[in-house]
Formats: sequence, C-alpha cells, structure tokens
Amino acid sequence: MSALPVPATGSALTVTEDATQGMYVTMTIANQLFGIPVLKVQDVLGPQRIAHVPLAPPEILGSLNLRGRIVTAVDVRTRLGLSPLEDGSKSMSVVVEHEDELYSLVVDKVGEVMQLPTTDFERNPATLDPSWQEVSNGIYRLQGTLLIVLNVARFLRAE
Repeated sequence: MSALPVPATGSALTVTEDATQGMYVTMTIANQLFGIPVLKVQDVLGPQRIAHVPLAPPEILGSLNLRGRIVTAVDVRTRLGLSPLEDGSKSMSVVVEHEDELYSLVVDKVGEVMQLPTTDFERNPATLDPSWQEVSNGIYRLQGTLLIVLNVARFLRAE
C-alpha cells in the first residue's frame, strides 16, 4: 500500500474562488435544472423532519436542526410560483448561508457538481419567466437543457 504524497512544508492546499469559478451544485425543480455556485453551498441533505412555524409565509416550510443550528427551510417550488411536489415524493435540501443565517432550499432533487467554462455563461434570455429572471444570475446552455444559475441572495430577499 503506497502513501499519498504530502505537500512540501509551506505550500497551502486551499480552494480559491478562482479555482471554483464556473463550478455549480446542480438541482432540479419541476424538471428545470438550476445551479448554485459551489462556494455558496454549506451542505446537501436528504429528506428531513421539518418543524412547522406558525404564521410563516407560504414558502417557509418551517425549520430544522442541523448540528445544533436552526435552519429555515424554504420551499423553492412555492417561491417560484410552481405547483407543490406530489404527496409522497421525496425532496432534498441544499443548505446555504446568507447574512449569517442558514437556509435549507428544498428542491426536487440534487444532482452533481458541474464545472462549466465561464466563457459559456450567458445573460438571462428575454424568454425566461420573469419570476425566474428575478432570482437568476444567468444561464448555461447544455445539451438539451438550460442550467439557470440561482442568485441565492436575491432568491432569499425576493418578495
């Protein structure tokens, strides 16, 4: 069994923002592919027990406990004006941090991490639904589909 090489003293193995430019955690919502910049993602979770929060807006499913921190669960479908997920369908969550608070974005499913050339990034097309344009930084045209890049800050602030 061989050992893995150890970096020389003084060298740092850190992930820089430049190294992750164009890297996205993908997720599907109502058969539409979305991506969140990888550095924005704190965690990916399977189905979770969510505690209901009385008088919360309709897109707030409630809260959950993640390693001792309270996380607000946001239903991405409701926030985007889509129909709810069918009863019995399992959802997943992408945990993001915004203004020192954790949010669990509840989506249909989480895909993979994709690295896409920044030269292929495009502005939002005029034909993109206005509610999606409001929360999107832009798109990537992939084979047979669009990947919409979600702007987490705008998504969480949007009315």
